[in-house]
Formats: sequence, C-alpha cells, structure tokens
Amino acid sequence: MTPTDPSLARRRVASPPPTDPQTRAEALSVAARALRSAEHVCVLTGAGVSAESGIPTFREAQTGLWARYSPQELATPQAFADDPERVWSWYALRRASVRAAHPNPAHAALVTLSSRVAHCTLVTQNVDDLHERAGSTDLIRLHGSLMHIRCSAGCPGSVPAGDESGTVPTCPTCGALMRPDVVWFGEPLPMKPFEAARDAAIACDVFLSIGTSNLVEPAASLPWISATHGATVIVVNPTMEGQRRGPSILPIEGPAGVMLPRLIAEAFAGRRARR
Repeated sequence: MTPTDPSLARRRVASPPPTDPQTRAEALSVAARALRSAEHVCVLTGAGVSAESGIPTFREAQTGLWARYSPQELATPQAFADDPERVWSWYALRRASVRAAHPNPAHAALVTLSSRVAHCTLVTQNVDDLHERAGSTDLIRLHGSLMHIRCSAGCPGSVPAGDESGTVPTCPTCGALMRPDVVWFGEPLPMKPFEAARDAAIACDVFLSIGTSNLVEPAASLPWISATHGATVIVVNPTMEGQRRGPSILPIEGPAGVMLPRLIAEAFAGRRARR
C-alpha cells in the first residue's frame, strides 16, 4: 500500500453521497461509486477483520488456564514487571494462534483495492500479521505488532519474535528482558503512526472503516475527522450499534469477509490494476 504523503492533504468541500440508502444493497451501490471515483482511500481495520480468520478478539482470548485472568492482568507494564514469564507465555500462545490462522477474503479484498486506486493508506488496530501475509505493504500500525519483540528498557528497534514460550529472552544490547512490541493498557499510542493515520484521514476522499466499533479513542476519532474534512465514510461491520450517523456516512452491515469483496468487486468491475 502507498504510504501517506502529507502533501496530499487538501481542504475539500463536503460532498455527501447522492442518496440516503435505506437498504444494504443501496448502500453498497453508493459506496461503490464513491470508491470508484476516489483518488485517495484511507482504510482502518479492527479486531472484527481478524476474528473472521478465527483469531479471538483481545477480550475473548482468555481460555483454559488463562480464563481466570482479565486482559488488564496480562497486558500492562505492571503485569510484566510483576510476572514477566506469565505475560510472556500468554503472548506466546497468542502468537501461536495467529501463526495457525490464515488471511480471509477481507484481507484479500484490501490488496485488490490498493491496486485499483491512486493512493491507498492502510491503518490497522490489529497486532497480527494477516494483512502482510495477504500481500498488503506499508501498514500504519497503531498498536504495534504481536509478531515482534523489543527491549523493555527502551533500546531502539524491534526484532521478529521466535517460538519461545517459557523463558523470556533478553536484549542483546543491554541485557534487559524483551517484551511484546505492542501497546499495553496505560501506554500511549506511538505518536508517529497516529499522526500519519490522522494525515491520511484528512487527505482522503473516502474513509473505509472495517471491523471496528469506532468507540475506543484515539483511533475512533479517525473516521469522523475524515468526515469533517469532506470525505465519504463507509462503515463495514456486523453491527452498527454505537456507530455514528450522518449524511456522509454509509453503513454496510455484515461480516467484512462477505461485504468487502462484494463492495470492491462492484466498485472496480472492469477496471485493471494500476500497478
């Protein structure tokens, strides 16, 4: 996918969809026209996309031995300081679950989308590697990567995670324990990825929100920032409960693995890949 170029940002006159769709089929048709005419599409994906590949959402990930723990007991700096091996083992189990999963049709549809529009920025809240395995590149990761680890003492850089499940590895530079390269509860989002995502939300013609409730800030603000700058916002999610409504927001209710391929196919029927 093409990384965000801040020079693409421009002030647009809001141009809401030409109809107020009353059915999913009508919403798909209007959304397809918006995508087909777009020069820059910004995509935000959430846990719902990964869930369709069999990866449980974060709060569903406690099973078996881990059912007695809340996510807050396993995904905070304090939890790691108190019992690093317990936290490390839980993340090793999560990595194994990801490695056993496969990209689904929604991941594949986004690869097709990136080849049909001039600029496509993919922002994800997910920490798995399914987008990359489907063929997407240049992701903006808001919450880091489960498949990488970094020094808990702050040494720069990260490295791919191995298959270790018991002993916590140590940093080759300073000897401190390594930790998952993800954003834990109580930690801020890294500013550089979020600023790049915000730039894309402002610059795009169409913002595509997929598999996310759009309730958890600050990522939840991105679609609505985009709408206030004149973009059409397309929301693909199994439920629209809690989602915002408005003249430039198109709700497409249903699973991403079903609705997104339909949307991309309708939008770009007969159009060849640009690259």
